[in-house]
Amino acid sequence: MSDLHISYEENRALTEGIRPSHPDDWLIVAGDIGERLADIDWALRLLADRFARVVWAPGNHELWTLPGEPDQARGVARYAKLVALCRDIGVLTPEDPWPVWDGPGGGPDGSGGPLRVAPLFTLYDYSWYAPGTTTPEASLARAHEAGIVCTDEAVLHHEPYAGRAEWCADRIAYTERRLAEVAGGPPLVLVNHWPLVRQPTEIMTHQEFVQWCGTVRTADWHTRFDVRAVVYGHLHIPRSTVHDGVPFEEVSLGYPREWKRYGRRAELARPVFPGAAS
Repeated sequence: MSDLHISYEENRALTEGIRPSHPDDWLIVAGDIGERLADIDWALRLLADRFARVVWAPGNHELWTLPGEPDQARGVARYAKLVALCRDIGVLTPEDPWPVWDGPGGGPDGSGGPLRVAPLFTLYDYSWYAPGTTTPEASLARAHEAGIVCTDEAVLHHEPYAGRAEWCADRIAYTERRLAEVAGGPPLVLVNHWPLVRQPTEIMTHQEFVQWCGTVRTADWHTRFDVRAVVYGHLHIPRSTVHDGVPFEEVSLGYPREWKRYGRRAELARPVFPGAAS
């Protein structure tokens, strides 16, 4: 699951109702719980008390530093605060050893363990250009012309990096090293807030927004590494797709105005592999 956005009371109430179906269930939370550290702490403690293991990857909203937030840490320092918060609760982060889920007996769909669950933090680098543009500068200008500009530009700070693209480049290099280190081990379930491939964004109404949704640098990870599934959020378009034979699961809840309009799943948390404990 992802994009709980618990600053909305309706979403907070739904979060309070999330419970495992089995005592050994693991829960993946692929970012955007909320913006305030106190809210993030509340939700993760609630879920960690209920599930055998919680695996978290940050979204852009967790990385925001909002006016009025008691802790004004920005950029990498903000991310470090989030990692420390998770570790205090016992929630696994992209900075921790990636755990292996043993799961039930395996089947032909790849649903059985062991599987290594890898929470990632990639960010984005503006390389998914708006239609009709060929540079990050032109793409961003097109978004401003259209009035479609992500709030990240104001409140997702990147210190000490020169920009978000530079931070993204460092995260990509770090993650690729870790993925290479576990090669030959159990197959992977990759968990990232932002989609790893651009195709899921093609149905978005405002294509100018896509530049805040990912990077071309992750486009081959699901084939380059031994990946059984990819779990992501951010788009607020929950659905299942398959790319090069690998299932991609967009698992977001989204804002109340969205799930009230389109309906929501009866269960917010769903198995990555149907028929397997999650």
